[in-house]
Amino acid sequence: MTASSAPANDAIIPFLDYLKFEKRYSAHTIRAYATDLRDFSEFLLTRYGSVTLTEISAAFVRSWLAELRGEGIEAVSIARKISSLRSFFKYHLRQGNITQLPLTRVVVPRKSKRLPVFVKEEETRQLLTALEQHTEDWKSLNAHALISLFYATGMRLSELIQLKEHHLDAGRLQVKVLGKGNKERIIPVSREMADQLKKYMAEKRRLFEGPHESLFVTEKGKKLYPRYVQRLVQAHLEQAATLDKKSPHVLRHTFATHLVNQGAELNAVKELLGHSSLASTQVYTHNTIEKLKDVYRKAHPRA
Repeated sequence: MTASSAPANDAIIPFLDYLKFEKRYSAHTIRAYATDLRDFSEFLLTRYGSVTLTEISAAFVRSWLAELRGEGIEAVSIARKISSLRSFFKYHLRQGNITQLPLTRVVVPRKSKRLPVFVKEEETRQLLTALEQHTEDWKSLNAHALISLFYATGMRLSELIQLKEHHLDAGRLQVKVLGKGNKERIIPVSREMADQLKKYMAEKRRLFEGPHESLFVTEKGKKLYPRYVQRLVQAHLEQAATLDKKSPHVLRHTFATHLVNQGAELNAVKELLGHSSLASTQVYTHNTIEKLKDVYRKAHPRA
């Protein structure tokens, strides 16, 4: 049985293998693709029965979109699902399993632009000062190191958790991170940040037995995991900032917003964040424009 004549659900596995072994996507990204594609496959099975890959048409996809909208799914989530489908069908088109894309006449709902949530500069200073004054146990030492590094580099949660001791080059004042698609990038750090991390590693070696490959560890000397970091960051942001959203990603937004507000070139910020396109970085200019509008309203005689 060829891939084109097999049930559509069977065509998902080779595509996920392609993402894992050739594109080298993260496990988190692959799970997102798998969820979207299996949701679509279940819809097809429920609505149309067992269909093959070549039998899927734009009408099938539009029916799925209508059902998602009827369930109240947000436009941004629907757009992501369509993106997953598009990548899936493009893969099978290249493999010769289909002869045309069934999404050519599918209209994707417009996403409302969500502005990045960030911590104000004064609140950030107060947060870091408070963390510096309380490092009496390993948990508070972790909070100081993690939040300082998030704000100093703008790296993602997944990137921070993967950090190894040898990724820090204290002599050159830089840290190497492994971003999306296993792409490496170098981020500069201050002398103060490098010294803080060196002290952290020295204290880690004093308190915990090796091996000491991972840069950060929990109070038990184990490698960090996402939920641990999320809880730690959330607890401190709740005390320091008046925000609806409190997560490590807020500190990434804060890093980028503060750089842009201080006049950093957008292309430089793009490289620091590891964005693949400038469009992703341009969202941080919104706050700068709002500040200019505020200055204009306060200073211009005819404003």
